[in-house]
Amino acid sequence: MIIISNRPLDVDAFSSEFAEDSIERAIIKILSSSEKEYRYDSIEQLKFELMLRREIVNTAKDLYKSKVEFRVFREAKCNPEYWELTKQGGFLLKDNVKASDAIRDIFVNSSKYGTECATAMVIVYYKALLNIFPEDVFNVLFPKILLMNWHNIDKNLREVGVTNEVEDFLPGDRRYFANPDVDPLSPEWQGENTIDLGNGLYFGHGIGIYSADAIIAELNKNRKENADESAYLLNSVGRPNFKKLADIYYRNS
Repeated sequence: MIIISNRPLDVDAFSSEFAEDSIERAIIKILSSSEKEYRYDSIEQLKFELMLRREIVNTAKDLYKSKVEFRVFREAKCNPEYWELTKQGGFLLKDNVKASDAIRDIFVNSSKYGTECATAMVIVYYKALLNIFPEDVFNVLFPKILLMNWHNIDKNLREVGVTNEVEDFLPGDRRYFANPDVDPLSPEWQGENTIDLGNGLYFGHGIGIYSADAIIAELNKNRKENADESAYLLNSVGRPNFKKLADIYYRNS
């Protein structure tokens, strides 16, 4: 159920604002049919979440279509015009470079980049925000960026790095496939960070866009000898704080 300012949302009227096969409608259907109450202070907060979730999904697909390679941290690469490659394999925004230009370059000059799946997820979230925030606001919000893992993500996106069990899974959620019996000779296959694209599909950098069963099957190819535990999809998600970001967006747009 969706509650706006303590009143149930007229779902049919609201849904009519979006195309029938849109990501927004798919999300509205999940939220409205859930036993959980999804509360928003205003209709604008809900619209922002729908907009950002749509852009997360679209950006994940764009990254899949790009030429960004899958590489482990020790072999990572980035465009030195915008980023400094750290010893740990992260991408540190260079001084006097706009964050917006640097994030956009990952998709424009994608062949100059290579990283692993966690960093790819972080890239997706930054680019999704860049797609909807005014560029000057984005650059004020993110004056310094280190693309690497959840420990280095900006405070405005830190919730993405924390997973929690939820009642409902939504397009735009970060999901994780664990591979507990991974082959110790290929630790990069210990799991796969993914973006839920909806319709039972997930994007994982280095694997591609597949169903959960297909991703599990791929991970199971990289288990130790005599492994007896299959890879599996965790019953938890990482999500940005949509309401906090919505407040920033409407305050500055």
